[in-house]
Amino acid sequence: MAPSTPPRPPRPLRHRVADTLTRVRRRVLRRRRPLAVLLAAGAVAAALHTLAPPPPASTGLRVAARDLPAGHVLTDDDLVDAEVPPGVVPEGAEGHPEGRVLAAPLRAGEPVTDVRLVGEGLASAQPPGTVALPVRLSDAGQAALLTVGDRITLVATDPQAGTAEPLADDALVLAIPDARHAGDGALPGRLVVVGLAQEDVYQVTSASVAAYVTYTWRRS
Repeated sequence: MAPSTPPRPPRPLRHRVADTLTRVRRRVLRRRRPLAVLLAAGAVAAALHTLAPPPPASTGLRVAARDLPAGHVLTDDDLVDAEVPPGVVPEGAEGHPEGRVLAAPLRAGEPVTDVRLVGEGLASAQPPGTVALPVRLSDAGQAALLTVGDRITLVATDPQAGTAEPLADDALVLAIPDARHAGDGALPGRLVVVGLAQEDVYQVTSASVAAYVTYTWRRS
């Protein structure tokens, strides 16, 4: 029977501690480069966040979602919200123009301002059973003679044929938008807003496009 090998005496504690420290040091060295990269990336991100300017201030503005004609009654579908710098918000911008009547055409993306709308007092001045309709009178000089409250008869004329046809009787002048802010300076004539019977709307709007529209009037 072979003699048994005596067990190896345990290594001294200081040697075991030294071996453990060596293994830890090797692991740290292996991971040092990725750790350094992560720390550097974090430092760059923190610096960029510190140096980045704050987002610019903005404010909400209601603008037309599409081209809208004069006389159109604004609804929520006609408008969209736009974020713009506070310094470019036009004077007289309307925050809630729904239900108001356009006194002048509005281009897509154009903000809704007070000069584009028929005055808020229009509803109280409008006779019962009538509708408010912007009408372009062909002669701006004649339109300038009108005042709010006048009763007029709208007439379509053909200067070449020398004919005239009444369009609507007893129309009430509700508003005369300021020509300087009507937004249609390239168009001839002058825009006025009248209250007239519903059955007269179609022929008046048709004549406004195809004929020379003028009026006769009397003071109320």
